Amino acid sequence: MPPTVAPDATTTTPDAAPRKAVALISGGLDSLLAARVVLDQGVHVEGINFYTGFCVEAHTSTLRAKEGDAPRRNNALWVAEQLGIKLHIIDIAEEYKAIVLNPKYGYGQHLNPCLDCKIFMVGRAQAWADEHGFDFIVTGEVVGQRPKSQRKNAMPLIARESGAADRLLRPLCAKNLLETLPERRGWVDRNALFGFHGRNRKPQIELAAHYGFTDYAQPAGGCCFLTNEQYSAKLTDLWESRGVRDYTLDDVLLLKIGRHIRPAAHYKLIVSREQSEVFYLEGYTNSFIALRCLSHVGPMALVDGEPSAADLELAASLLARYSQGRTTDRVTIGVERPGAPGAVLTVRPLLPEAVPHAWHV
Repeated sequence: MPPTVAPDATTTTPDAAPRKAVALISGGLDSLLAARVVLDQGVHVEGINFYTGFCVEAHTSTLRAKEGDAPRRNNALWVAEQLGIKLHIIDIAEEYKAIVLNPKYGYGQHLNPCLDCKIFMVGRAQAWADEHGFDFIVTGEVVGQRPKSQRKNAMPLIARESGAADRLLRPLCAKNLLETLPERRGWVDRNALFGFHGRNRKPQIELAAHYGFTDYAQPAGGCCFLTNEQYSAKLTDLWESRGVRDYTLDDVLLLKIGRHIRPAAHYKLIVSREQSEVFYLEGYTNSFIALRCLSHVGPMALVDGEPSAADLELAASLLARYSQGRTTDRVTIGVERPGAPGAVLTVRPLLPEAVPHAWHV
């Protein structure tokens, strides 16, 4: 349970001054509800959203294009709009590297440093609260909901190591924990908080219905690509191919895009799967060799690495395999090098059986 400060003669008397809380807003249902519960108690709430580069939000809000998909929006901004609160979006991508590369408490099932991540973000929120005169921090955590960062014994660890101590309020599961400073001081009424626990999402869904929220991000959808098996495999492949555990923000973003196919250790292809990905990859043609289908409708690809002429020939055949000319004898592929004259290759598309499964990252 979170650490508490020693009670004194004033802890049972509500303070007269209006109180202010900063709520961590991921864009998911839990953070939406947690902030709303505190708002309902007359507390001034503002949201904070940290951008790490690994955020699912930043990807889906710009690239989602398929018919029938959820609305193209940033759910953190949408949550703030529904609540009528100000949202502060803070870029922590560079300083977050240390958390990804060397997590003190290790990874979850994949490359997700969930416990270190939560400690780091609560700590950053605490620093922001101190700087801007806010009284306490609100998160949407629920005891037992996630296997690493929301275990019962992880809750006090997060509060202690983040520096937030008992200024960290978890409205959705507060009744399962010791009273925090906002509760003891009367800034919020503990009786109006909740005791949710475990992975059952029904209580949250019922609370959302009570508040009239129907159009929200799907529960338990995850907000970080590092929890994704395929993404983690791509990041591991990146480290192995370069021989160093490091990354740039562009690396992180491109790992979210397209098919990644590595015919050899020294280069790989990033092949678009839909038109929105083509538009995205276009932004990197000044930094990577680009391949385009000229004779048939097809995807484009970036080549990451140092390919030889023979490698580019194979890469062109690979790209042709994903074009509408895949069943023809010849497909024409344009090769564009940054700052250099382009070239044209005419290749035979590779047959599916000629593309080993091991090439797919």
